[in-house]
Amino acid sequence: MRPVSVAEIESLAIGAWILGTGGGGSPYLALLNMRRLYRDGVVVRLMDPMDLADDDLVAIVSNMGAPLVGQERLTDPRTIERAVRMMEEYLGRRFAAVMSLEIGGGNSIQPFMAAAMLGLPVVDGDCMGRAFPEAQMTSFAIHDLQMYPLTLVDVRHNAVVVARAASWKWMERLSRKACVEVGSIASTCKAPRTGKEVKECGILYSTSKAIRLGETVQSARKLHRDAVQAVIEAEGGRLMFRGKIRDVARRTTEGFLRGTAKLDGLDDFRGQSFELAFQNEFAVGWLDGRPRVMTPDLICVLDSVSGEAIGTEALRYGQRVSVIALPAPPVLLTPKGLEHVGPRAFGYDLEFRSVFA
Repeated sequence: MRPVSVAEIESLAIGAWILGTGGGGSPYLALLNMRRLYRDGVVVRLMDPMDLADDDLVAIVSNMGAPLVGQERLTDPRTIERAVRMMEEYLGRRFAAVMSLEIGGGNSIQPFMAAAMLGLPVVDGDCMGRAFPEAQMTSFAIHDLQMYPLTLVDVRHNAVVVARAASWKWMERLSRKACVEVGSIASTCKAPRTGKEVKECGILYSTSKAIRLGETVQSARKLHRDAVQAVIEAEGGRLMFRGKIRDVARRTTEGFLRGTAKLDGLDDFRGQSFELAFQNEFAVGWLDGRPRVMTPDLICVLDSVSGEAIGTEALRYGQRVSVIALPAPPVLLTPKGLEHVGPRAFGYDLEFRSVFA
């Protein structure tokens, strides 16, 4: 284990916002909470997943709901703490560590808030390698691990335990319904994982990856380099489009933020158009009406000047943006992985073709 500095948490917020592919919730409010906790003397430790004992119990935590609502309702570390403690009470066991469900956006910082309140370490990993909107879109689901129990807590002290579910999709339906009823934003502790399951089925060292990516952006800014190009070079990514946002249509429905964004080309893309569809996260991008990039490749929208990620809830008319693609974790690209997170899993009748093939 090693202590994580407040500077690294700042970097984590930047890097995870990029890896969030438009979702995972803005890290800003969670970052404000971590700054305050560190000022109060808290220091969170990061744990190498390979140091977990096989029978250690790991809490998998995240916020659930629509990112737009997450901007309007302030984040409180005590909410995610209560979700974890409720799971411990239900199981009659204590957790050895906490881990992020997804290394995307604010959900990358959720385990740090929980760890700060609980005195536990954060495991360096997650189960998406990015952000996805639904419960069955994880490496644990792809490996057919058990999907229950789940605890869900909101800021009003409402609390729900989903004791059993018939499948991963049923877990998504049941927990999403509860989330919608409490206002489309809640803190959750997902099905607990053993150290063995994390080591064999998790996406490891993604927290360190997000910190490094954030440091790459910060370094590029200090050196007055192109931050977008720095991200592409650091992660082996591809530039898909550069332009100006011409139109945004979105709605919060069924606990998700769904919609589209249309872009007009600038620079080398002048005269071309690009359209993005999203369900919390960006799912498919069309160049001049033809599918150009799609999930599970990471579709990231960055401010063309600062390299800062732009979430689906923060898209605005007139923004100058760069759309880039980053490689997906290998488990998501397997035939079974594509069943869970490929374009058809989002309702698009498209055969997945990676831009990195």
